[in-house]
Amino acid sequence: MSVPFQLVLYQQIHMHDEDPLQPVTTDETVSVGGTVTLTCRVAESDNSSLQWSNTAQQTLYFGEKRALRDSRIQLYRSTSTELSITIADVQLSDEGEYTCSIFTMPVRTARATVTVLGVPGKPQISGFENAVPEGGKVTLTCISTGSKPPAKLIWYRGDQELEGRPNVVEPVPDDPTYNVSSELTLEVSRSDNNALITCAVDHPSLAPGDKRSEQALRVLYSPIVEIRPANDLPREGEKFYLQCVGNSNPEPASYFWEKKDGELPPLAKVDGAFLRFEMLNKSDNGVYHCRADNIIGSSEGEYTLLVQEDAADNIADPTAMLSSSGVDHAVIGGVVAVIVFILLCLLIVLGRYLIRHKGTYLTHEAKGSDDAPDADTAIINAEGGHSGAEDKKEYFI
Repeated sequence: MSVPFQLVLYQQIHMHDEDPLQPVTTDETVSVGGTVTLTCRVAESDNSSLQWSNTAQQTLYFGEKRALRDSRIQLYRSTSTELSITIADVQLSDEGEYTCSIFTMPVRTARATVTVLGVPGKPQISGFENAVPEGGKVTLTCISTGSKPPAKLIWYRGDQELEGRPNVVEPVPDDPTYNVSSELTLEVSRSDNNALITCAVDHPSLAPGDKRSEQALRVLYSPIVEIRPANDLPREGEKFYLQCVGNSNPEPASYFWEKKDGELPPLAKVDGAFLRFEMLNKSDNGVYHCRADNIIGSSEGEYTLLVQEDAADNIADPTAMLSSSGVDHAVIGGVVAVIVFILLCLLIVLGRYLIRHKGTYLTHEAKGSDDAPDADTAIINAEGGHSGAEDKKEYFI
């Protein structure tokens, strides 16, 4: 981790004003296994050589000349005003102060501190060897070793951060690194089954999410029973089954079928989680119960079976259709015949009534001419007649 370039430039300008031959360096931070670059600059040159020395004051480079036989250390750049070297595969033992010198009169020096970060190991989760019954508690322990400075451990359930106990930091004997541990206690429910619990390491040597471990929870719980039919419209005469689905961990070990208020139908056969009907009948209607059991407990579900009539029956039996059609036609024909007969009777009675009244009218009109001795008397009788005269009526049938 270098000092900002603007600060280095300011230092160089400032030193140029005071002492242009004073070397300028920057502190660096590097992770174990990484590569660090050490740079030493002066504002002006008097042809004096620059030199880098390690923490033990051993000369690494004097100008372009290698002084220490260490293949990890290489020359990066050498000019009259700059000497830069690189150290690869940095180890914790490389941490400390490095010195840049310029051999003028007097000798001028500048120091650069190299900080080496101990990279944490991948966290290890323990404490969950066996499945836990629903409602029980489980305590997980996460450990990460070899960090410098001490790492921070964070717990997650999915993407949700969980609050564990404070981290415990233990220094490693005869080593500048630390071991860090953390505990997490959870009360589990059936929804936690197969949930992923993650322990992640937070450390300046790592990018977020670089080091993490996951542990899947295993929760034991009793069945929740659901009865599923083969289809939603069971029809008479068809094959059919009911399936008893027990959502549990572990899976149900046994199933028990019964019919409410009665025994199972003779043609219904129990086949583990299935109740099979070879041929549905109206007598199969009713409420069916299924109980599923596992080592944690048991649960029941129910299903109401309503068998529908087979709509194809009437189509498949043309005799029934013809018989039904013949009965309907006979009834309609009888009703029509009665209506026609009643109408004929009414017409006959009405006709006779009209004819009878017409004959009476004609007889009255001719009565005067029948009894008159002469034409004049007939006319008079036809217009009024005698009060004592006897009417003569004539009927036509």
